[in-house]
Amino acid sequence: MGKLFGTDGVRGIYEQDLTLELAYGLGQAGASVLGRNAHRPKIVIGRDTRESGSPLEMALAKGILAVGGDVLLVGVLPTPAVAVITRALKADAGVVISASHNPYEFNGIKFFNGQGFKLADAVENEIEEIILQSQAVPLKDGGSIQTLENPEVFYLNHIKKAIETDFSGLRVVLDCANGAAYNIAPALFCDLGAEVVVIGDKPDGKNINAGCGSTHLTPLQQRVVKEKADIGIAFDGDADRCLAVDNNGNIIDGDKIMNLIGSRMKASGRLKKDTVVVTVMSNIGLDIALNQAGCQTIKTDVGDRYVLEAMIEGDYNLGGEQSGHLILLDHNTTGDGMLTALVLLELLKKDGRDAKTLGDLMMVYPQILVNARVENGRKQDYLRDDQIQKKIKEVETHFHGQGRVLIRPSGTEPLVRVMIEGKDQNELTRIAKELAQLIEARLSDSIEAVGRPVVA
Repeated sequence: MGKLFGTDGVRGIYEQDLTLELAYGLGQAGASVLGRNAHRPKIVIGRDTRESGSPLEMALAKGILAVGGDVLLVGVLPTPAVAVITRALKADAGVVISASHNPYEFNGIKFFNGQGFKLADAVENEIEEIILQSQAVPLKDGGSIQTLENPEVFYLNHIKKAIETDFSGLRVVLDCANGAAYNIAPALFCDLGAEVVVIGDKPDGKNINAGCGSTHLTPLQQRVVKEKADIGIAFDGDADRCLAVDNNGNIIDGDKIMNLIGSRMKASGRLKKDTVVVTVMSNIGLDIALNQAGCQTIKTDVGDRYVLEAMIEGDYNLGGEQSGHLILLDHNTTGDGMLTALVLLELLKKDGRDAKTLGDLMMVYPQILVNARVENGRKQDYLRDDQIQKKIKEVETHFHGQGRVLIRPSGTEPLVRVMIEGKDQNELTRIAKELAQLIEARLSDSIEAVGRPVVA
């Protein structure tokens, strides 16, 4: 990643990291790069409910206008909706102004190409270079800024094609995180026949993700139990993620959702190569459950862009993260919370068993995380240390496929993170601390490891 673009666009605190000047520059540079083959590049802009969204939208639009581009404003819509609309209108690019699950103080700008995919690193680097080196961008006249009427229709009609049944008879609680799905998600699920109770649907510009949505599930859990609902669904601020809560108030995380959807796709012959693409942070319980269903997993680094890259390269059609960021590539080119919810509710209705029974089909193995303190310059040295590698192999052999070791250097702190999964939490804690202490002893002068259990 470069200095501006991270794993999910340009993101930071509004007016500190992400200024109106930067948004204007991203509009100019982005339009000039992504629309270079067009006489007048056409770019779709959508946003979430943050109070900083409107000024950033105008700054971005003016930057596009300055290079002769046409801007189509679609207003507050989920990130995946912008991808769909960009393809449907044959636009040269789509842009979303959102910081996803972050607090309202943050905002971000992320681009889609004309096919609705997030930009390749090389394209982001080209845009970034123009801005950081203050390269001159040819200015042109003739562009326009227009507001697209009823843009949600393109998206809703598209994702409804993914299901075959309505949701009559299901009682559903939706938590829209006071974000981009606050308006269209409740209307969609009501139109499909579900009895819908909604929370997190009153955005005020500052309450996006605030004690609600997929990062704060307690209110949804409590409301599902109170309402005696069949299931609860939580989106994040830009609705590209979906987590669920079963009828007893238990969390159905992204791993469990991938198990259910992957197993069902396998049974119906729709799961390409019988494979689900996941990240290294997915619980080993997902591997075991999918294996029992005749499926396998392929693992990538953490981040939906890496999941998508592996899916495209290997021609797979289902992938995602434990956080609920699922990509159903037969239906959309990016993570899509509302699409995931549609497929999950259809599965629940067709199966006949309740949500708790379905969620329990995957056993979540305990995870223990222990941090080893290592100087930043030595965080990768564990890969070349014979004693550390020998210990890792001994632990993996000990687990016999019923546990695993994951070592991940921190990207921001002088730490090497040791994560161990398995059945016995006490044993996992002991092994994780021993391995972290070994890493510290081999790679630094300190032998003190700081650990904290993390239950997936």
